[in-house]
Amino acid sequence: METVDLPVLPPLEPMLAKAQTTVPPEAGVWSYEPKWDGFRALVFRDGDKVVMQSRNGKELGRYFPELENALRDELAVRCVLDGEIVVPRDIGGRIRLDWESLSQRVHPAASRVKMLSEQTPAHFIGFDALAIGDTSLLKDPFRSRREALAEAVTTKQWCHVTRTTEDPELGTQWLDTFEGAGLDGVIAKRLDGPYLPGKREMVKVKHARDADCVAIGYRIHKSGEGIGSILLGLYRDDGELQMVGGAASFTAKNRLKLLADLEPLREGDEVRDGEPSRWNSAADKRWIPVRPERVCEVAYDQMEGNTVHGMRFRHAVKFVRWRPDREPASCTFDQLDVPLNYDLYDVLEST
Repeated sequence: METVDLPVLPPLEPMLAKAQTTVPPEAGVWSYEPKWDGFRALVFRDGDKVVMQSRNGKELGRYFPELENALRDELAVRCVLDGEIVVPRDIGGRIRLDWESLSQRVHPAASRVKMLSEQTPAHFIGFDALAIGDTSLLKDPFRSRREALAEAVTTKQWCHVTRTTEDPELGTQWLDTFEGAGLDGVIAKRLDGPYLPGKREMVKVKHARDADCVAIGYRIHKSGEGIGSILLGLYRDDGELQMVGGAASFTAKNRLKLLADLEPLREGDEVRDGEPSRWNSAADKRWIPVRPERVCEVAYDQMEGNTVHGMRFRHAVKFVRWRPDREPASCTFDQLDVPLNYDLYDVLEST
C-alpha cells in the first residue's frame, strides 16, 4: 500500500452500521442517505498519491485504475473520504447500479481489469469526510464532516457526493423510491456523532434483513446433481465459527455453478452427520465441510434463540450472492437485527 502523509492514515477500519427494520424517526437527531450497493472504500489522497482501501484493509487500486486518475482530478489535493465504489450502467433505458459488473472487477489478471475498466468504468460516491488538509475530522460531528465532504469533491464526473436529508419522513420514502435505481436501503447517521472506526454506530434499513455469512459446507441435492443447500456460519465473540442454518432452493443451473464454487474448498473426503429434520425424519442431513474462505450475502426473515450460542436462522434463507469484498472474520453476530425477547404476557393485554 502506498505511503501517504495525512492526519488519518491507512489501514483504517470504516465506521459500520447495524440493521434495523424501520428508519429512526427522531427529527433533528439523524441524517438520512441512500444505501449504495457497491464496494465500501476509504480514499486517501495526498497530492499525486492515492490509496483506495477496502472495508477489510485491502488495496483496491489495482482493480480500479481508472478511478485512481479520477480521484486525482476531482478531489481536494489532501483528503481522506469514506464512500462506495459503484458501476452504473444503462439497464432498460435507465441508469442503475450493476453489481455483476462491479464484482467482475476483482480479477487477478491485469489485462482483464484494464479491459473492464474501459467497458464498465467505476464511480466513487462520497458519503463522509475523515480529514481535510492537515486536519483530522474523526472527532467532529457528522454535520461538519458533511460540509467538508461537499467541499472536497471539486468535480462531479466520476466522483460524487451522496444525497442526504434530515427529514425522517423523506428518509422513509427513500427506502422505496430509490430502490428502482439499484440502491438497497437507507443509512442513518447521528448529526452530532463523531466518526468511530470499526464501530457499528450507523443504522441501515434495507428492504429485507440481510447478513454476510461464511460458507462452511454443503449438501448434495437429492437428485445427486449439484448443491442442495449451503451450510452457513457466523463467528462468535470467542472466535468460534457457529453454524446458523442453511441456504437452499437453487435452480438446476445454479446448483451446478455453486458446486463448482465450493468443491475446490473441500478438504479430503470427510462427510459429517447433521441434525435430523424436524419435518422429514427420512431426509439425508449429512453434509460436506469446506474451508471457511468464502462469504455470501443471504436474506432472512427471523432469528431464533435467546443467546448467541443458540441463535440460528428460523427458516431456510435465500442465497443472494457471493461477496468477494468481505473477509470471513467480518461475519459476526453483531451485524444482525435481533428482535427483543418478550414473554407472551408482556404482549397480551393485562386482565
